[in-house]
Amino acid sequence: MTAVFSDSLTLAEVPRVPDAPTVAVLGMGYVGLPTSLALREAGFPVVGVDISERRLDDIRTGAVDLLDRDRPRLTEAMDSGLMALFADPAILSAVDAVIIAVPTPVDRDFNPDLRAVRSACASAVENARSGQTLILTSTTYVGTTRDLLVEPLTERGFEVGEDIHVAFAPERINPGDALWEQAAVPRVLGGVTPACTEQAARVLAATASKLHVVSSVEAAEFTKLQENTFRAVNLAFANEMAAAAGFYGVDPVEIVDAAATKPYGYLAHYPGPGVGGHCIPVDPYYLLTPLREAGVATPVVESAMAGVAGRPHQVAERAMEIAGEGASILLVGVAYKPGVEDYRESPSLEIAEQLKALGAQVSYHDPLIPEVAGMSSVSSPDPSDYDLVVVSVVHPGRSYEFLADADQILDATYKTPGGKVRHSL
Repeated sequence: MTAVFSDSLTLAEVPRVPDAPTVAVLGMGYVGLPTSLALREAGFPVVGVDISERRLDDIRTGAVDLLDRDRPRLTEAMDSGLMALFADPAILSAVDAVIIAVPTPVDRDFNPDLRAVRSACASAVENARSGQTLILTSTTYVGTTRDLLVEPLTERGFEVGEDIHVAFAPERINPGDALWEQAAVPRVLGGVTPACTEQAARVLAATASKLHVVSSVEAAEFTKLQENTFRAVNLAFANEMAAAAGFYGVDPVEIVDAAATKPYGYLAHYPGPGVGGHCIPVDPYYLLTPLREAGVATPVVESAMAGVAGRPHQVAERAMEIAGEGASILLVGVAYKPGVEDYRESPSLEIAEQLKALGAQVSYHDPLIPEVAGMSSVSSPDPSDYDLVVVSVVHPGRSYEFLADADQILDATYKTPGGKVRHSL
């Protein structure tokens, strides 16, 4: 099958290196962009594909949320001439391997939203040609790789494992984490056939500390769901234990730190204002939803996710107990976690929404996020202007000295100093 291009695309635009496959990354978000940089540094020519021209322009200008150490990597990759960006997925026909890294969110009712992954897989299938390797990395339900790649490729006449190869290798990227960069983390890989695994390994091996090969794509898909569900369950447990610690008048962070001195059988998880981001509060529903439909009981996970979903409301209710109706409240931090310039899926936004619904006047301070639609931002807050300061997220390397002058603080991080009177959840 030959490549088919729109009028705006030519083969000359696709970067090539002798004896190295050209790899396309479909989806250039918080997973796809670091993946592209890792592939480029490993010696592969890279094609970045995203339907958002604005996102591609931001990458070209460097106006993206990256660790400081990654910005020179982006500049070097773009200046090398071996990393090209396209909005037209027809370019996928000209590459040797395609890595699919698109979002898999949930809707407001916590139902998996499969539109992005369905569209991306459809584009990969439509533009597939013999000899390619297709690797899905988006966290999704068990069976996605077969449903959205293997079956439609077979319908097109390909024999998977012979003239085209398909695998699943879930991403393990922790935005804002300077300790565990992508290349230092082992990666799980499962192919449709042994040949598929082998071909995918040739693309991914140089971008991870090692590959852990599992027996099937389904095993790889389930592994990622178990990883993130484990985190969600333990974070829900940490919040529950924080309330129990408060009942007994002890510091929950002190307790976690003390328990973590045990060198086996314990993994520290700390309480907070809620669970944010695109993974932990989202991915477990890609496990739960199919199991619910099949009548498979998962009471521990169900209970934990109810706790995760309800945590921001608990924070808001506690704040109103302290401050009273009509209070003026400053919310410190709206990012979904420390050190990132991203507030999507942030529990802080839910806290603010609940506070407003309960009658509070809410402003926020976040040195990394100066503007959020529908919210009043304060760059240099005066704590005396507020009845209560709710601390939700603090960023490393930023000053929060103003908190010392706050009359009342509700510290939902449990470990940020400040406040003349400190309240617990």
